[in-house]
Amino acid sequence: MKNIFVIILIVFSFGAKAQKIETIHFNLYTDSLKKGVHNYINVDGKYSNGSFMPLMTNEVVFTSSAGKWDGNSLILEKNCKTDSVVITAWLKDRPEVKKSVTIYTKRIEVEPPLKTEKELLEEWKKNSKKGRK
Repeated sequence: MKNIFVIILIVFSFGAKAQKIETIHFNLYTDSLKKGVHNYINVDGKYSNGSFMPLMTNEVVFTSSAGKWDGNSLILEKNCKTDSVVITAWLKDRPEVKKSVTIYTKRIEVEPPLKTEKELLEEWKKNSKKGRK
């Protein structure tokens, strides 16, 4: 009886296939890249059963026309002059499965003006008076 059960398991195990990544897709969280920060580049794999799963650096390789990579993050130097970056990703175990995308860089960096020392001291005094009431 045990032998029949083992044979049935072996036969069914040959029929069961692991899901395989068919294509990859960029799932970008932003429409532009910022300079001087980590820009996370999300790549999803579409599996043979139709589901999508995010891919990590142990599964995908990244290259780009500018910047340097830290895992899935592209870092552009603050003084980078390019107006766009071409990013290519491919599967480590199947390099023929690849995709490229062009992402534009943010042109105008809007940074809030820093408060002066006087403004900070006045704000702290005002907040400390509110806390005592």
